[in-house]
Formats: sequence, C-alpha cells, structure tokens
Amino acid sequence: MEKGRNTGLARTRARSTAGAATVFLLPALILIIVFIVYPVIDTFVISGFKWNGISSDRTLIGLDNWNTLIHDEMFWKSFGHNLTVMVFSILLQIPLGMLLATFLDAGGKKFNIFKIIWFLPYLMSSVAIAFLFVYALATNGGLISSLATLINGKKTTIDLLGKSPNALFTIIGVMAWQFTPFYMVYFVAGYGNIDTTIYEAAVIDGATRGQYLRYIAIPLLGPIFKTACTMSLIGSLKYFDMIWNMTQGGPAGTTELMATYMYKLSFQQFNMGYGSTVAAGMFILITAIALLFNKVFRVKEDY
Repeated sequence: MEKGRNTGLARTRARSTAGAATVFLLPALILIIVFIVYPVIDTFVISGFKWNGISSDRTLIGLDNWNTLIHDEMFWKSFGHNLTVMVFSILLQIPLGMLLATFLDAGGKKFNIFKIIWFLPYLMSSVAIAFLFVYALATNGGLISSLATLINGKKTTIDLLGKSPNALFTIIGVMAWQFTPFYMVYFVAGYGNIDTTIYEAAVIDGATRGQYLRYIAIPLLGPIFKTACTMSLIGSLKYFDMIWNMTQGGPAGTTELMATYMYKLSFQQFNMGYGSTVAAGMFILITAIALLFNKVFRVKEDY
C-alpha cells in the first residue's frame, strides 16, 4: 500500500516538474523556432527560386542556383578569405587572451584596473571601430602615415587598406584588437574555476609558477580552449559588419568574405534567390567545419 502511494506521488511530482519545465521553456522554444529554425528553412526554400526579393513573382528554377554556386569562383575565393580570417583569429586572439588572463591571474586584485582598460575595445561597436581605424589608417593624414612621415622626415604614405594582402591582414589585426578582451575574460573565469589548493600543492612540491602553468593550469583549461576556439571559428566564418564598413570587400575582392558577398548579391544586386543560396552554402560550410573541429579537437573534460 505504501509502495503504491509513493509511486503515485512520484508520478505526480514528475508531471508537475514536466509541466513547469514546459511553461518556462516554451517561450524560448518559440523564439528559437521563429528567429532561427524558420529563417534557416526559408533560406533553403528561397535558394530554389529566381527572385529579386521585392516582387511577388518568384520563378522556380530548382537546383540551378546550387549548380552556379559550386562553380562560383568568387564564392570559393571568399570562403578562402574566411578560412584565413579563421586561422589567424584563433592563432592571435586565443593565445593573446590567455596571456592577458595569466597576467591578471598572477597579479590578483592589484591588476583590476587592467581588466577595465583592456576590456574597453570589446565594449565598442564594430561599426564605430571600423570607422575609427579607417581614419587612423587613411593613406593621407592617417595615424600610421603621419608617424611614418615624422620618422622619415619627408611625406610618406602607407596604404594598409588599399592593397592586397595588406588589407585582409590589417582587418584581421583590428578584429584581434576588438575580440581578444572577450577571450581574456573567458580565460580569467577559467583560472578562477581552478581550485586554489591545486596551486598550493604544486608550490609545496617545489613547482615554479611557470611549471604550474605549463603542467597543471593550461591542461586544466583544455575545455576552455576548445570552447573559445569553437566560438572564434564560427564567428570568423560569418563575420560581416567591421569588414563591410572598412573595405566593403575591396580592393578588387581581396577582402571579400562570404557574408559580404551574400549581402551584395541580395541587397545591392537584388538577386535574392542566389543570395539565399550563398547564405545556405555558408550555413552548410560553417556547420561542417564546426562539427569537424569538435570531432578532431578532443580534450579531457574531467580531472
């Protein structure tokens, strides 16, 4: 009798928990479906049409847009630029963020002022940063050209945004300047999750600060590294606003990314059907690369 009553109470509690979970999760699920799932599905649907994005007339052309995409040299060139941005973003932003976090962790509360100062670039709008660096890197009157003129004693112009490959690598540097503080804070949080008794035990065993970092702290930060690299990877493959406001994909397509190419097709050339195909291609490539990265990059989660 007692067992049956306990079973009934357990079922009632389970139904109550399920009902509460549904009530709290339903708004989030609705938002995900409306703003993520539906747009992705609709993008693939539109990719099967020839459409200018304005008129109500759409011509079904099947897989013609996809066939064009496969043979589109500009799309694959843009994808190559995205891969370059991805690789250098990971190689620059993640190590620099970790170095800054290591410095802050070693200094403790005395270095809190540096947290504020170094985090300021991330608080700025990407559009504002783009315009700031456009003026700073201007060939005539820009900060770099003015410094070069001052050093050389004669008028010197340095064109960092108007030539290949300078333009792409300059933008990669600006991206690193903005987003490195995010990974700094991320690694600071990672260091904060390491039990202080581990460091104390290492010191008692005679380990130096460098040995502690190399053999204990950095391995413990493995999951943080993986997550940070994944976020940097995905962000680099869909980047748009800063590069659009700095170069709009120029000069001569040397800084064209998949997102800027898609924008030009959809909203400048009013080729919404093919622009949606490019967007769908981006979705497939980004998803595939992210899944492959997580499959290859394995770290031990528990210690």
